Amino acid sequence: MHKTTRTLLAGLIASAFIATPALAQQKLKIGFISTFSGPQGAIGEDMKNSVELALDHLKRKVGGLDTEVIYGDDQVKPDVGTQVADEMLKKHQVNFVAGIIWSNVMLAVAPRVTAAGTFMIGTNAGPNQLAGEGCNEMFFTTSWQNDQTPEAMGKYMQDKGIQDVYLMAPNYAAGKDMLTGFKRYYKGRVVDEVYTRLGQTDYQAEISQLRSKSPKAVFVFYPGGMGVQFLKQYSEAGLRGQFPLYSVYTVDELSIPAVKHAALGQLETRYWSQDLKNDANVKFVGDYRKKYGGKTPSYYGAQSYDGILLIDSAVRGVKGNLADKKGMIAVMRKADFASTRGKFKYGQNHFPIENFYLLKTVAGATPTSDPVMEIQQTVFKDHKDAYGTACKMKW
Repeated sequence: MHKTTRTLLAGLIASAFIATPALAQQKLKIGFISTFSGPQGAIGEDMKNSVELALDHLKRKVGGLDTEVIYGDDQVKPDVGTQVADEMLKKHQVNFVAGIIWSNVMLAVAPRVTAAGTFMIGTNAGPNQLAGEGCNEMFFTTSWQNDQTPEAMGKYMQDKGIQDVYLMAPNYAAGKDMLTGFKRYYKGRVVDEVYTRLGQTDYQAEISQLRSKSPKAVFVFYPGGMGVQFLKQYSEAGLRGQFPLYSVYTVDELSIPAVKHAALGQLETRYWSQDLKNDANVKFVGDYRKKYGGKTPSYYGAQSYDGILLIDSAVRGVKGNLADKKGMIAVMRKADFASTRGKFKYGQNHFPIENFYLLKTVAGATPTSDPVMEIQQTVFKDHKDAYGTACKMKW
């Protein structure tokens, strides 16, 4: 009896020594993919800055767990994005993959990640294919479905009685979604629909063609460095007063310092703005400015910050049990975290149902300050995307 008890006790002690280090070493790993090089690198930097700020706010413990974030540069290339994702999944064995600016990259990466049984948390790109029949219980986004934002601008321009419009966007998945969304609510005459090369920086030929068509207005989608170049060239050509320009994801907190007063008066629609007056956004914007030398974050950053908080809510909801994926899905579906956009809810397809606003670029606080974007009105309240009804998930 004495020997048996002693043997059992020794076994329990040995088990404890084996189990304790494993528990102590448990770490949450997040792979964050964005564009950190080339003309679009400023977007990736803003997203990374916002991820780091979220980690600061969480005391570097997402869901209460020690956290490592592995950053990867997709170079705006789907094949590079999939290589980066594969390395994160196989070498680093991440629990979540997050980020991604470009829809063509997202369409390549997201199915690979979810097929591996890993969560994909999008923090920008929202291609229609992932919102409809291609929805997946392992995919969530903290941004929007591509069509939603231009739908808001289409509605605004329709309500203003603008009779015809000239459309321009880069020739890739998001560009096509953006113009599709715009036309869903704008019912006037489309003078022309022009798609340019993704990453293009010289628009002189397209601007000359546009001038010859003499439209009542122009609507464009040119994110990142493309928007900077388009805005400069449009202004230099003297077209701002001749053909009013409306846009989405073209004028933002990253492009304004480059184009400055060429952006004044520009109207855009978005779900987020630096002047949204909820506690989470006030803290995010204020602390970002303190941490990064007075810079104002962009919506890219707000979405990425929210992405980390969504993951935090999921991991906390299952008390750190990273194996409980069903439990984390159930928690994330509640969208129960302090979002920079204020309270929102998820649709059946894990895309946000949220408000969309009309923003205007106005003069800064002082004559030497850069212009800022401010909310003018709410265009849509609790706006759903157009593809969710095709999603087969039931919950």
